[in-house]
Amino acid sequence: MLQYLKISNLALLESASIEFESGFTVVTGETGAGKSVFLGALSLLSGARTDKSAIRSGSEQCEVEAALWFEDSGPIDEMLRAMDLPLCEEGMLVLKRSLHVSKPSRISINGSLATLSNLQELGERWIDFHGPGEPQRLLKSECQLELIDLYGGLEAEAEAYREKHLQWRGALEEIESLRGESQLAPDQIDFIRAQIEQIDRLELSEESMEQLEQDFNRVSSAQELLELASELGNGLSGDEGVLNQLSSLVRAAEQAAELDPSLSELAERLNSLVIETQELGSDYEQVGASLSFEPEYASEVLQRMNDWQDARRKYGRSVASVLAARDEMARRLESQGDIEGSLQRLHAEADKLESELKGLASRLTQKRLKSGQALAKKAEKMLLELGFKKGRCGIQMLEQNGLKSYGDSLPDLLFSPNVGEPLKALTQVASSGELARVMLALKTILADVDSVPVLVFDEVDANVGGEIGRIVGQKLKGIGDNHQVICITHLPQVAALGRQHYLVEKDQSGKRAAVRISQLKNDSEERVQELARMLGDRQAKSAQTHARELLAS
Repeated sequence: MLQYLKISNLALLESASIEFESGFTVVTGETGAGKSVFLGALSLLSGARTDKSAIRSGSEQCEVEAALWFEDSGPIDEMLRAMDLPLCEEGMLVLKRSLHVSKPSRISINGSLATLSNLQELGERWIDFHGPGEPQRLLKSECQLELIDLYGGLEAEAEAYREKHLQWRGALEEIESLRGESQLAPDQIDFIRAQIEQIDRLELSEESMEQLEQDFNRVSSAQELLELASELGNGLSGDEGVLNQLSSLVRAAEQAAELDPSLSELAERLNSLVIETQELGSDYEQVGASLSFEPEYASEVLQRMNDWQDARRKYGRSVASVLAARDEMARRLESQGDIEGSLQRLHAEADKLESELKGLASRLTQKRLKSGQALAKKAEKMLLELGFKKGRCGIQMLEQNGLKSYGDSLPDLLFSPNVGEPLKALTQVASSGELARVMLALKTILADVDSVPVLVFDEVDANVGGEIGRIVGQKLKGIGDNHQVICITHLPQVAALGRQHYLVEKDQSGKRAAVRISQLKNDSEERVQELARMLGDRQAKSAQTHARELLAS
């Protein structure tokens, strides 16, 4: 559930802090008042792409922040764990996104820096937008398929089918690729084998190449290191080194300590310095000894480094890219050995996958038909409440040419708004108002199986009014029993049913326009005035009376 939303310098809005309750929330305001700012803030937090034009003119940055609470944050925590982000604390998810005029945008999730793709993945889990164009989506078979799979709980089966379809397409593409390959000449085969052997000699791994570079640096700079180590060793413990000078100083320190016992500690420290100098001199001598390489070893390191640099120039800078090139060359050699045999194997694999796919697709079609019929039956009852006294719904599955990524058929929702008329495709019979009501009926039914907690409806009640408008509001409020519903509406019948009511206003009395968002308390005079405005005239007594009746009922 969305609990808190804070907006700063977004479009015409300077700042707003909004606290939400569960259930049905309505947002109203004049056309052009800035309700899109409200939607824009939620869109930004859901991971929508935008540009810096969203920043309020004259401001350096805009910022949107939200706090969401989940009764069971397990699924969200699982996603956060996979993203290596902090988990929810006591079910609370905190999202923050800022856009800056001259700096990169910044996203944080639970206080930790995150990416836009992280925000988008989470957005799919916690919020769903339904805009004015939503009913038009219902005319597309892909949208109908999505609704039917959701209602029938067929998403897992549909995903399993898609994965197998990808395997099948991959096999077919490999067949086409192999068919297009020509037979390699003997000298080409010898060259590829030599390249593979050269790569294999390197015994490639991230660790071995890192060690090779260290060895190469030591070998190539060995002479210079040897001279420096020798200079340091002689300077510390040689005949004329620091150690000889310190020895005479130690004797002087011991004599001073005999004269004044309080100087004993200083004498001990000087003795420690002598011991440390001896050890340093010895260590540098050992370094010099370790830099004496056998000629064969140095030659081997230099040759391996040359081979590694040569492989990187040919196949890519990384170990992974070189190994991938090696595997591809090995595959080409293997395929040359038995192209026909490889083709037969791939054909057998593709045929097996196709047979399995046909079975999966057939079962999916039958389940989708059954799910669609049940959904249409429920929608028919719902449409009765939405003003279609004799409306009917149905479904048919249209067979497609070949196996597609979704199956072998697509649904076609059928509708008859009037008695005596046959069922026809929605595209042939439904007006915009009828489409809106059909979509709302389906959304109401699917709300029980939809796991997304926050649903945003942007003027989905357009093209309806009167008594039907009231029923539409009741349905949206009913969805709020199981979800948090935020509805932007121009219908007073809908607005009166909100548990919370927010008013968006544009103020142009100053030097620049500004948008304000304020909460209208239930049964307050301000809410009555807003409903009266939506009814036609906030000053009219009849409109005010009607507004109070809407609130009271």
